[in-house]
Amino acid sequence: MAAEAFDPTDEMDDLDVGNRLKQFRRSAGLRLKDVADAAGCSESMLSKVENGQVSPSINMLHRLTKALGVTISSLFVTVEPETPFVQRRGRRPILGVNALRQGEGLTLESLTPYEIHGHLQAQLHTLAPGASSDGAISHDGEEVGYVIEGALELTVGDKTALLSAGDSFFFDSARAHQFRNPGNSVTRVVWVNSPPTY
Repeated sequence: MAAEAFDPTDEMDDLDVGNRLKQFRRSAGLRLKDVADAAGCSESMLSKVENGQVSPSINMLHRLTKALGVTISSLFVTVEPETPFVQRRGRRPILGVNALRQGEGLTLESLTPYEIHGHLQAQLHTLAPGASSDGAISHDGEEVGYVIEGALELTVGDKTALLSAGDSFFFDSARAHQFRNPGNSVTRVVWVNSPPTY
């Protein structure tokens, strides 16, 4: 017997999709107008979706998640009631490309549950060979990271360093920073921001 396809509408009544969309939007530092324009809907409609007054169609959900740089499945990732502090491999939200971290071949996998609002936000950055942050950014906060595998070229201010597996870094996020994978293999970095940035 063929497995049934996953239909997000089956779970919409059980999960506050609008609130999850709002969390993703705020984490990315985007305004209602930014997301509404990118998704081809009105700010009023997006506001109603976020506040649970309107249930989005699958088509609209696709457009909204694309505008936010996340996957539809990430809207339905929930924490385990018994261990809400655990994020299981293969069940963590994939943030992909968003307003703050852009670049082909770059994927961000959330290591911190959206249901738990803390002072830290952590991701597993996976960079394909040649992938980068597509330019320098700066924002409030601090960042710390640990290279699990591969090579990472990190530029903070006017200084550039080449890191490899086992190396770590820390810097003030207000300093312009950018990064890329200069190697021929995948790079994985545990990256932590405080306060949450995206």
